[in-house]
Amino acid sequence: MSREIKFAIGEYYHIFNRGTDKRTIFNGPNDSGRFFQSMIEFNTERPIGSIYENSFRKETTDIVKPNKPLVSFLAYCLNPNHYHFILRPLSDRGIEKFMHRLGTGYTNYFNEKNKRNGVLFQGKFKATHIDTNEYLLHVSAYVNLNFKIHQLGSRTPKLVVKSSWGEYINEPGRENICDKDIIIGQFKKSYHYKKFALDALDDIVERKMKEKELNTLLID
Repeated sequence: MSREIKFAIGEYYHIFNRGTDKRTIFNGPNDSGRFFQSMIEFNTERPIGSIYENSFRKETTDIVKPNKPLVSFLAYCLNPNHYHFILRPLSDRGIEKFMHRLGTGYTNYFNEKNKRNGVLFQGKFKATHIDTNEYLLHVSAYVNLNFKIHQLGSRTPKLVVKSSWGEYINEPGRENICDKDIIIGQFKKSYHYKKFALDALDDIVERKMKEKELNTLLID
């Protein structure tokens, strides 16, 4: 899970990070909505500056050349204190450029809103190379349903999160930003993928529960 990983165009990567000191980075739907907007607007080869600046640019009537994306999203999940993506770089250093703009832009927004200074995320983002199709399918289930994993047994209220799960199960009214064909195309129907993902979630939860029991025994 080293950041020294070399990103190759067309390959798939699990990208994740959390708030510094495990702090909350999304205090509600306005924050997660802003981060989601940042995921869309900062995903361009030509820099847009800030989202504020880009809002004026979009209002002009000038003909603008198409701005190609840096990465393709396969899945994402935004939890209160961390996020997960599956990304495929579309250009050289696409992931690095996108993640830098996303992290910087959202940190500036969050700090200004909350009258704070300093870093928001826990160091550089983490990444793993998804090097087999089987691994890709299981990581897609893990990312799409990550919010469910972290809500299990929680004593705190279930905070609003954003996940690409709604895209994969064709939930009405969802904004689609993911390239799902590489995943969904391997199943006859979308509900077959839904069953696969939910079964995979059960396996993940069972494994986590066993790890938790083992940790309890070691502590005792």
